[in-house]
Amino acid sequence: MSQPAEKPAAVEPVLLRRDSNGIATLTLNRPAQRNSLSEALMAALSDELKLIAEDKTVRVVVIAANGPAFSAGHDLKEMTARRQDEDRGRRYYQNIMRQCSALMQSIVRLPKPVIARVHGIATAAGCQLVASCDLAIAAEGTRFATPGVNIGLFCSTPMVALSRNLSRKHAMEMLLLGEMIDAARAAEFGLINKVVPADQLDSAVLDFAGKIASKSALTVSIGKEAFYEQLEKGLAEAYDYASDAMVKNMLARDAEEGIGAFIEKRDPKWEDR
Repeated sequence: MSQPAEKPAAVEPVLLRRDSNGIATLTLNRPAQRNSLSEALMAALSDELKLIAEDKTVRVVVIAANGPAFSAGHDLKEMTARRQDEDRGRRYYQNIMRQCSALMQSIVRLPKPVIARVHGIATAAGCQLVASCDLAIAAEGTRFATPGVNIGLFCSTPMVALSRNLSRKHAMEMLLLGEMIDAARAAEFGLINKVVPADQLDSAVLDFAGKIASKSALTVSIGKEAFYEQLEKGLAEAYDYASDAMVKNMLARDAEEGIGAFIEKRDPKWEDR
């Protein structure tokens, strides 16, 4: 008598989402691969961010990770396998780099703040992911690196995010030495905002996220967009742009309400318009 066929094991999703009190937590879920950024994981993260961009119930995003590491960067095994392609992987590598670059830019352009909840290690494109987020909080013991130079593959795309967060000397130190730095040093460099004991990581992230979620979503959206736009402009052009942003903001209902509440010494009632 033949035995019934075993049901195939359920495939775990590479990305998990949980929403609570206006905070969407996206959790990288490839713990056995140290949450390396595979094609599938980057696609899932990009798709979820697109949905969140239009979701008015979400006011803040947290990017977290399951397992012992935040993210070890690109999936090098996945990438190396494509060297067998007729073009030695050229087209595939071009697509992967475009996909990763688009993902990082989508975080910057998302009209809601994004907080990285970091633990374990964040290396190469994983470090790039941390640098691309608006804020980052790390547990004590977390280590960061852009170690590509050690394996003959300079971290050129992570360099874009690093060089927009760190001083030039600190960015080049990480890129040229390829060595791990601890969380305290990462905070000194400006890569992360805060270092906390591991058992306080969730509460520290929730504290940041909760405070942001209590603000006018429209005001925060205007401010985040203006912050990144003015960074790329010359001084005079940046002031012109920021002045226009403030006029737009001043004419919004929430600015009128917030200023009125301040003058009248009461709590504002946001309508996000």
